[in-house]
Amino acid sequence: MARILVVDDEETIREALAQLFEYEGHEVLLASSGHDALERTAQDHADVVFLDVKMPGMDGLETLLRLRRGSPGTEVVMISGHGTIETAVEATRRGAYDFLEKPLDTDRLLLTLRNVLEKKGLSDRVEALESQVEARHEIVGSSARIQEVVERVERVAPTDARVLVSGENGTGKELVARALHRLSARKDGPFVEVNCAAIPSELIESELFGHVKGSFTGAVEDRAGKFEQADRGTLFLDEIGDMSLAAQAKVLRALEEGVVTRVGDDRSRRVDVRVVAATNKDLEEEIQAGRFRQDLFYRLNVVPISIPPLRERREDIPMLAHHFLRKMVADGEATPKAFDSKALKRLQTMDWPGNVRELRNTVERLLILSSDDTITEEEVVRHLSPPTSVADGPGAEDPLEATTFSDFKDRAEAAFIIRKLREHDWNVAETARALEMPRSNLYKKIEKYGLEREG
Repeated sequence: MARILVVDDEETIREALAQLFEYEGHEVLLASSGHDALERTAQDHADVVFLDVKMPGMDGLETLLRLRRGSPGTEVVMISGHGTIETAVEATRRGAYDFLEKPLDTDRLLLTLRNVLEKKGLSDRVEALESQVEARHEIVGSSARIQEVVERVERVAPTDARVLVSGENGTGKELVARALHRLSARKDGPFVEVNCAAIPSELIESELFGHVKGSFTGAVEDRAGKFEQADRGTLFLDEIGDMSLAAQAKVLRALEEGVVTRVGDDRSRRVDVRVVAATNKDLEEEIQAGRFRQDLFYRLNVVPISIPPLRERREDIPMLAHHFLRKMVADGEATPKAFDSKALKRLQTMDWPGNVRELRNTVERLLILSSDDTITEEEVVRHLSPPTSVADGPGAEDPLEATTFSDFKDRAEAAFIIRKLREHDWNVAETARALEMPRSNLYKKIEKYGLEREG
């Protein structure tokens, strides 16, 4: 059932429409003027308004404009006995859903009502979905360090300034990028993400700038790159520090000139893209080592945002744990449970080399494995390996317990590798890149030391 407001200065029209809509099971409110309509909507929210154009005093178009400002969620259908194309166009421009001419046809009225309610239902679902998405990508925390990040995001988001987000793996660099997009004037445009570390160097140019058919083996058709896909939106270049120097040169040109050229093409295409980049590396050190272009760094680092690791904002851990718990329960991933205070304090003592991502995985594990409705400190200890020990995973043993130097080297290497694997959420490819080690060698060492993912 919908609540419908009928606004017309003719009583017979108001009564006829009220009778029709009430017969269909809807609640009907009546108003005889524009001012009356505004007062009624201020008191009683209406889902749909049927609004006459020609009325004494405030006419329908002016009323429509004020309704859209004061009640943006209300759909308005204009009705008129003196309809013209110009009036219909102006009504649509001001936000009317439809324009109906008198004498009003019953079937057309009911069809329009059904369509507008279907649209409104869809709009409500989209709004609810957007709220869920925002909650999923919410920056959670009340510490001074994280509030500084939030304040900087809110300050720079409305601009088109490029932002370089730095921080360890798992700290939430993507969340910051999404917040910058969501709070910007480009929020209705695309948000396109590229993980530069996950794409082989020989394919990164094609991924970013696209290619034309036949430009290389496997290019069976023309394909737009990420820059073109992000036109009028935001392009998030994650792990920019892992991009090849050749690709960096092309990114620099795209930023300087606002144009991209597909691989194998001689034609440039203009793009309007805001670039947000992120890295877990010290790019100034990479510049000194000759692995990153200094001119590109200056182009990207217009506004720097540094995200602190979780160990430097331990006071946020209880809030984050509760946040993840509520989300998992709401998503149907687990039955409702709670943390007791000692369990939260134990979580706060841990170092979290994988940062917020590791904490989320830990909360999920505790939700699944804990047997009671309350997660206790004992269960935290039972289900998690001590994160402060050197031997923090299966296969890794404390090097200081070694009896020979060779044994010490093996234990130290195993402990180092498993810690790096945890920092990269056990993504072997990303870990190998971070260690500057061939992936095949890393697999051999994982097998050699019998390293296994915890939980």
